[in-house]
Formats: sequence, structure tokens, C-alpha cells
Amino acid sequence: MQACPAAIEKLRYFYEQEPDLHVIAAGSLLEFALEELPSFGVGRIRSVFMYPLSFEEFLGFQKMDALCHEMNGARPRRPLPEAFHKKLLEQLRIFLLTGGMPEVVSSWCRDHDFLRCRQIQNDLLISYQDDFAKYRKRIPASRIQEVFRSVAEQGQGKFVYKKAGPDIRSSQIKAALETLVLAGLVYPVTHTAANGIPLGAEIREDYRRMICFDTGLLQRQLNLRAEDILVSDDLDVINKGAVAESFIGTELMKAAPVYEKSELYCWHREEAGSNAEVDYVIQKGNEIIPVEVKASKKGSMQSLRQFLALKKRPYGIRTSLENFCEYGDIQVYPLYAIKNALAPEARP
Repeated sequence: MQACPAAIEKLRYFYEQEPDLHVIAAGSLLEFALEELPSFGVGRIRSVFMYPLSFEEFLGFQKMDALCHEMNGARPRRPLPEAFHKKLLEQLRIFLLTGGMPEVVSSWCRDHDFLRCRQIQNDLLISYQDDFAKYRKRIPASRIQEVFRSVAEQGQGKFVYKKAGPDIRSSQIKAALETLVLAGLVYPVTHTAANGIPLGAEIREDYRRMICFDTGLLQRQLNLRAEDILVSDDLDVINKGAVAESFIGTELMKAAPVYEKSELYCWHREEAGSNAEVDYVIQKGNEIIPVEVKASKKGSMQSLRQFLALKKRPYGIRTSLENFCEYGDIQVYPLYAIKNALAPEARP
């Protein structure tokens, strides 16, 4: 659809003259075309924000509905039986490798062949590069690819322009990064003061992390070894590129209502003798909840506790390889079930 902007402008007339006809327009980089249009059928066109498949959808494709039911019903005070927890961790490791791109998931469900999945991921990365060259002529496709790889390599912490290429002008890096965000291949995670809601009211755009939109393509870019992810009991061993942090960010995006453009926030404190960072800050109703991601079953929670004390919040969330549990004012959700923390119910 992005190849024909004139057709996009005509969509409003289907609404006005053929209201009983449902019309869906889609394109791999549709946002590029919309950016150039003076208007976009306000009040006549509804946007639906789509993402790669979520972990729950991945289980659904494999007909694991009973396992999904058990996972969705668990809470910190209602942990899963250990057998279910281990099965879900096993599927999580597979999902980190396949990611949620539909063709890759379909291939895995059909053949259970990681080599075939990797070939499809290679094809996808190449096709994205081709699209960049077609729709972003003012920015070299090679420059966009360099920045995309830098997002994967930088992983944790603030995205630093100089690390993307010491000889590349910052204006070019910024333009390439904006292209990747517009295309939906990179999600920014912006610092918020988190003093109240909405979280976007007090942000610092000069402090942003960048995460890849799909863990399968992330690990493919980093050339991570499948056996490391599948065998290790501690994802910290292979958490290059912050795979766990990217997974949680993308799951939070996918859990948001499809008609709303979702944003991700983090919190960072940099003072003498007190440097702290919380991976994600989420809003649930009128509550502001800090979320710390751990790729293992252990690790300190100093930043999380600093946030709770400073912002006077009643509880925080840690997500890790552990089963559901609690540590006082810290609730623990397994990585695979972070969306349970957003469930519209009272604190479990």
C-alpha cells in the first residue's frame, strides 16, 4: 500500500460511499507513506497497531491452550506447579530464538528446524534493507543497517550515538534511528520522572534506550548460538544485546490495546554515589509500577527499592526465570508471563 499514496487518500471515500464494505490496507512500511500525506481521513479511518506474535500467541500456534490457561491464571500468590513452569521456560527459550514473525513461527511449528528459521530471518533482514533503499533515498541503506546493528549491540543502557560509528555524523545516525522507529523495527524506551500519570508528561528525550522489535531477528543479528539459549539455566550467560530486556519491552507493547500507539518508559537516576536505573515503568489504572528485568534467578534489586522509596510507591515488579512469588513489596513474575502483571484486577 505504501507504494501508492493516492490510494491511501481514497480510503475515506469507501467509508462515505460504501459504508457496508470493510476495507483493510496494509504495507510493510506504510508509516513512510503516511508521513508524506497532508491528511489521513480523520474520523473515517481507524488505525490498528500490529506487532509480531506474542509469546502467548506462539503457544497458541502450537496448540498449547491448556498451558496458556494455567499461565494466565497464575499470580505471585498463586504460583504455577513446577512442571508447568519448566515447560514454559523451555518454550520461552525457543521463542527467544524464533521470535514472533509469522513465517518463522509457522516454519517452526511445521518443521521444528532452527536452521530453516534462521534462513527465513536472514531473508527478512535482507528484505528490510531493500525497502529502506526504496523508501528512504536520502539516507543510505547501509547507514540504516549500521544503526540497526548498533541497536542490537548496545543492548542495555542509553543509546550512544558515537558507538554507532565514530566517523558517522550524529545527524545521519539520528535520521537513521528515526527511520527505524518509524518503520517499527526499533522501539524507544524513554526516561520518565514517574512523578504522576500520564508517564509521558515528564520525559527526557535525551535519555533513551533502544530495543529491537523481535528477539528472533535480534539474536540473528548478533549471531547468538541456539544451544547457549536452549541449554543454559542462566540467560545472563548469553544476554548479549539484552535479549531478556527486549523480550519484556516487546511483550508490554503487544499487551497494549491495538487501537492505541503504545510507548515504553524507563527511569534513570544519576547522582553522585547513587546511579540507579529501572528497566521499565508501567501504568496500571492509576498506579505507577516499576519493573526490573533479570535474565537469571538472582540479582540485586537496589534500583527497584530506590525507586519505591523515592516515589513512595507500594510495590514493584521483578521479572526473571523464577516462578511466581513475592519478596515483601516486590512481586515476581516469570519472564514469560509479564502481561499477567497488567491484568485488570486488584493486586494479587
